[in-house]
Amino acid sequence: MTKQNAKAYWKENLRYVLILLTIWFLVSYGAGIIFKDALNTIRIGGFKLGFWFAQQGSIYVFVILIFVYVRLMNKLDKKYGYDE
Repeated sequence: MTKQNAKAYWKENLRYVLILLTIWFLVSYGAGIIFKDALNTIRIGGFKLGFWFAQQGSIYVFVILIFVYVRLMNKLDKKYGYDE
């Protein structure tokens, strides 16, 4: 593994992390706080959607993003030769 490949690997890894954290921020802060009033006009199972995102939706999205990150990192490891 060359130093150039290691830098490219780390750069791509950081890009993935920033994208996934941005998605999580938008869902947790945006849907749960900023867009709460607009989302509260929609109901799911008797609960307002803004309330649902604030209480549980952001947690579900975070868990999904963990699995997405694992999949992306497995592909990235194979791409740069770090796979087992």
